[in-house]
Amino acid sequence: MKQPGINKSGKISTQNSWLPKTYRSGCRTCLYKMMENYKHTTVLLDEAVNGLNIRPDGIYIDGTFGRGGHSRLILSQLGEEGRLLAIDRDPQAIAVAKTIDDPRFSIIHGPFSALGEYVAERDLIGKIDGILLDLGVSSPQLDDAERGFSFMRDGPLDMRMDPTRGQSAAEWLQTAEEADIAWVLKTYGEERFAKRIARAIVERNREQPMTRTKELAEVVAAATPVKDKFKHPATRTFQAVRIWVNSELEEIEQALKSSLNVLAPGGRLSIISFHSLEDRIVKRFMRENSRGPQVPAGLPMTEEQLKKLGGRQLRALGKLMPGEEEVAENPRARSSVLRIAERTNA
Repeated sequence: MKQPGINKSGKISTQNSWLPKTYRSGCRTCLYKMMENYKHTTVLLDEAVNGLNIRPDGIYIDGTFGRGGHSRLILSQLGEEGRLLAIDRDPQAIAVAKTIDDPRFSIIHGPFSALGEYVAERDLIGKIDGILLDLGVSSPQLDDAERGFSFMRDGPLDMRMDPTRGQSAAEWLQTAEEADIAWVLKTYGEERFAKRIARAIVERNREQPMTRTKELAEVVAAATPVKDKFKHPATRTFQAVRIWVNSELEEIEQALKSSLNVLAPGGRLSIISFHSLEDRIVKRFMRENSRGPQVPAGLPMTEEQLKKLGGRQLRALGKLMPGEEEVAENPRARSSVLRIAERTNA
């Protein structure tokens, strides 16, 4: 089965000829085998990296290192003069990154929203040839009960991407007002029973503060009057609380804004999202910056004034979704969407 990709002209392609020759056969299998050692299957691995249109001597950013799937593939396509700057706020991801012994590679422990600062510190503003972001929570984070991301495994009610910073989910739920909890559940989880669930959470915490994921899942399930037979009743609540605790949507918005300043002309954005809230932000950002400044019809402006407004800053190249084969092998890939855009000369 041929995998979708983006060809050299920047258009969507269903051919696999865009892959480096060494990754069209057995060597790519070796890469996947290496990834299995880290107990994480990278979604849209080839497609996302191909979207960067790697130049051997280019400078790239992997803003979500995770377990290094995208970073390793990028490094395999870089020449001796190429550079890769990886970012992650998860200490476990940083530990994995430190096992990569490659002079072209460096890792930063911090949020990807600060990528503009990291680039400026290295005097690389306007010199970045591509930025890759794989948004949301990773499989290792979900599968580790001690991280507190999943209602399927009992563990501490934490949910922080970086457990060394900020409030845990338990701490926030114990101190937040009922109205604030309801707003978060409705806004970030699109939960229709947000008020009912928020009330139940506050009442339970008054009796005995919740500290475990199982406790929160049980409270949500009991407060949900209508169950979805295809989805656990706590799914939306856990998503909403996680997004709030980690300021995930604000992180995305800031990183996208910074990308316009750090990318070189022709530099690529390759972004994978996993739910509608993330994808909506990415889609809107690429659409708005692909149109250029909007001037009301009939507004008198000179040619010089129009030039000062600038042209469009991005060229949207399209979106990709995982094929049936990848979804069958990795069900978590089902909701993923890859969007790619290119920085213009404006």
